[in-house]
Amino acid sequence: MQDLAALERRTFAIISHPDAGKTTLTEKLLYSAGAIREAGEVRARGDRRRARSDWMAIEQQRGISVTSSVMTFERGGILFNLLDTPGHQDFSEDTYRTLTAVDSAIMVIDAAKGIEAQTRKLFEVCRLRNIPILTFVNKVDREGLSPFALLDEIAETLQLDVSPQNWPTGMGGLFHGLYDFAADRLLAPNGGEDGAGEWIDCDGLDDAKLDEYLPADAAQSLRDEAGLAQAAYPAFDLQAFRNGDLTPVYFGSALRRFGVEQLLDGLADHAPPPQAQPARPEPVRPDEPRVTGFIFKVQANMDPNHRDRVAFMRLCSGTLKRGMKLNVPRLGKPIAIHNPISFFARDRELATLARPGDIIGIPNHGTLRVGDTLTEKGDVAFTGLPDFAPEILRRVRLDDPLKVKQMRRGLADLAEEGVIRLFKPAIGSQWIVGVVGALQLDVLATRIEQEYGVKLGFEASPFEVARWPVASDAADLKRLSETHRDRMAEDQDRALVLLMRNDWEHGRFTKEWPGITFAAIRERH
Repeated sequence: MQDLAALERRTFAIISHPDAGKTTLTEKLLYSAGAIREAGEVRARGDRRRARSDWMAIEQQRGISVTSSVMTFERGGILFNLLDTPGHQDFSEDTYRTLTAVDSAIMVIDAAKGIEAQTRKLFEVCRLRNIPILTFVNKVDREGLSPFALLDEIAETLQLDVSPQNWPTGMGGLFHGLYDFAADRLLAPNGGEDGAGEWIDCDGLDDAKLDEYLPADAAQSLRDEAGLAQAAYPAFDLQAFRNGDLTPVYFGSALRRFGVEQLLDGLADHAPPPQAQPARPEPVRPDEPRVTGFIFKVQANMDPNHRDRVAFMRLCSGTLKRGMKLNVPRLGKPIAIHNPISFFARDRELATLARPGDIIGIPNHGTLRVGDTLTEKGDVAFTGLPDFAPEILRRVRLDDPLKVKQMRRGLADLAEEGVIRLFKPAIGSQWIVGVVGALQLDVLATRIEQEYGVKLGFEASPFEVARWPVASDAADLKRLSETHRDRMAEDQDRALVLLMRNDWEHGRFTKEWPGITFAAIRERH
């Protein structure tokens, strides 16, 4: 067995608009790397265990991803850490945190729809962090926009240079395969629904072999279009890509596995290895000897039989070994990492050793929170993991008063995950939950019922806006709290929150309290 510790790392995420084919691409990447035998099945421990990448019941019912899964696989001497992010816009906060833990991303675009709203939002998050992006234009075997229109839209909408790495020979019913520019070869269909096709080596676009494998009009169209694309768009530039100025574009079909291996090769060849991570007092480089990492996600009840809680840590430097003690500055004390785990969807294995770039699960009982720094020694704090103010506020209604304890436990657990924000008003006992989108309320109700046996309802809240008051003078905050106690609350981290009825009231507070900033974003410490 190959020494995984000695392998290079590529830690990446897949981002897309819902229904662009992200989950299918995830499965086909794993299949192409030999990590699963067929879509949806994981090979682990002698093929005895199987799991889907979308493991939560509501995900399987709705056909969407609403949690971030972590999958690790090896191919060609490289260890890939794949973070499968939620595609639905209502879970953008979880996606943002996940993107803080990666070094590159694959952006999936539907060939028939082009750039969609959620794709644009997620791209902007990547741009904020200068994350290099590879683009996969999916579903070229169906009717869609022309490759030129898609490339121009990417360039104009996202302000990126585009460098096509392959070219489709027709689309939809006229699709006859893909031409690989770098290797000068044609990937032709071989008739199988899940077949990756047959490679035909060529001596350029003028090679007569193309006429043997393609209809005459398709061969001529490929020569005309692919030749024009090579002349019109820039060649791939590694530095421009890693600076976030250029994206290599791969056309393909995730369902038929066309272009997927090319994409995986591009990720291996071009995506950066683990990079320095933003921190105070200075960024942490992966070649530093001390062990450091940060928690970007907490997931409760991945195994409902054990009521477990797992903190996901991005290892940033050093070599983590099982049994090590790491300091958590927020707690002011060290914790022992007795049973670190690596993931494949819901399956898990004991991780005896991990290197920078790896994503490690740390089982704990509520000790660790999102944003926590773990360090072997020294005073360091990772930055850039924010909380966002919710857009929807609802009061929680419990029909069975005998289950108050279970309800509060469930709400607290899911708030720790980041599924919701939880507000405890200074006056009154009825808790308020805050979410970015309405689908989160469905997920909340479903998970509380399935995992804690509690049926919840939601009622309109008298408040529509929640903000964190921040002031340099503590006396200002004290006066605000005393004057408007009926609007004050604490979130799950015991941070002070001001609840307001509407945007107009928010504007009034801003004018009346000039010494206080009412923040919509709060960085975790």
